[in-house]
Amino acid sequence: MQDDKLKYDLRGVSASKDDVHKAIKDLDKGLFPNAFCKIIPDMVAGDSSYCNVMHADTAGTKTSLAYIYWKETGDINVWKGIVEDAIVMNLDDMGCVGIFDNIVLSSTIGRNKHLIDGEVISTIINYTQEYIDKLRKFGINVTLAGGETADVGDIVRTVDVGFTAFARMKRSDIIDINIQQGDYIVGFASYGQTIYESAYNGGMGSNGLTSSRHDVLNKVYADKYPDSFNPLIPKDVVYTGSKFLTDTIEIDGKDINVGKLLLSPTRTYLPLLKPLIESFRSQIHGLIHCSGGGQTKAGKFLTNNVAVIKDQLLPVPPLFRMIQDESGLDYREMFQVFNMGHRLECYIPDKSVAEDMINMASNFGIEAGIIGRVEASGTPQIIVRYQGENLIYTF
Repeated sequence: MQDDKLKYDLRGVSASKDDVHKAIKDLDKGLFPNAFCKIIPDMVAGDSSYCNVMHADTAGTKTSLAYIYWKETGDINVWKGIVEDAIVMNLDDMGCVGIFDNIVLSSTIGRNKHLIDGEVISTIINYTQEYIDKLRKFGINVTLAGGETADVGDIVRTVDVGFTAFARMKRSDIIDINIQQGDYIVGFASYGQTIYESAYNGGMGSNGLTSSRHDVLNKVYADKYPDSFNPLIPKDVVYTGSKFLTDTIEIDGKDINVGKLLLSPTRTYLPLLKPLIESFRSQIHGLIHCSGGGQTKAGKFLTNNVAVIKDQLLPVPPLFRMIQDESGLDYREMFQVFNMGHRLECYIPDKSVAEDMINMASNFGIEAGIIGRVEASGTPQIIVRYQGENLIYTF
C-alpha cells in the first residue's frame, strides 16, 4: 500500500473532493457565493426579493453496507435508514442557509434488479412519505413530488438512492457564511438519542462509509459479497477489519451490533434548526454541516484570515473509537474523513447566545457545547487539538 496517500483515497473516494472543486471553480457561484448551498434568482415568480435553492445528494456507499446487512440478517428495515440518509444529506445542507420549511422533494433510485428486489424498492419508496410525515410533526413541511426508479445494473452494482430538494425563500432570510475573529463555535452532537429518534445513533452520517466499512468489517465479506465494493481498488484495503456485522459492543449499558451502529441513520438537525434560526438568524455568522471533509469542512468557507480552533471537542463516541482501533488511521485522517462526534456547528459572536443554543439543543436530547473559537491568523486554517496532537489544515 502506498504510505503517502490517504487510505480513503486508495479506495477510490476523497474527503476533500479536490477534482470536483477544480472542475466547478469557474462556474457561477450564485447570489451568495459563500453560502453553504448555491442560491439562485427566483425562477418561479421572478421576484427580486426572493431566491431559489435546489440541492441534490445521495446516501453514497452506505447502500453497499445496507445491502450486506440485509442479505446477512434479512432485516428489510435497514433500507429505511438509507432513505433518511439520502433525504437528510439534502435537507440539513439547506438548513445551513436557513431553509427548514416548504421544501419540494424528488427521488432518483438506480438499482441492479438482479440483486435488489421489489420489496426493497417498495420499502424505500413508501418510507419516504412516512419520514416526511415525521418531519411535519416538527413544523418542517416537505412535499414529495415523485421521482424516478431505474433498472441500471450495467452501471450500478447494487442500488443508489438519491433525492433532489427545492425551496423558495426571501433573500433577506438567507444565512451567508462570514466566519470572523472572535466567533464562538457551538458543536451539536451526531451521536446519542434525540427525542425524535427511536434508537441510539452512533453518529456516522453518510460520509466516510467506504472507509469505515472496509476498515471495520472482516475479509469474509469480500468473498461473500463481491458486488459490495469496487473491484479496481487494491485488495489490501478491502475489508481489512476484524468485526462481523452481528458482533456487539456495549454502549450506555446496552449491547449494539456493529452493523446497526455503522448504519445509524444520518441525524437530521432540522427540528432544532427551525427554532434556533427563528430565534437567532441575524446573529449567526455561519452554519456548517460537517459532512464531506469532517472537521475540516468549514475550511471551504473561510474568506477571512482566521484560524478556526477546535480544542474543546465533544467526546469522541464509541463508533469512531472502534473505527480507529480497527483501521490504525492517525488522528489527522480521522478528523478529515469523519465528523468524530459533531456533524453540525454554528459560528456566533455572542457567548450568551451560544449558551442559549446549547440549552435549546438539550431540549431535543442533543448534546452540545462550545467546542472552540475563531482567532486572527496569517492564513485561513483549521486547528484541531485532541489528545495532545495539534492538527493543522491550511486552505
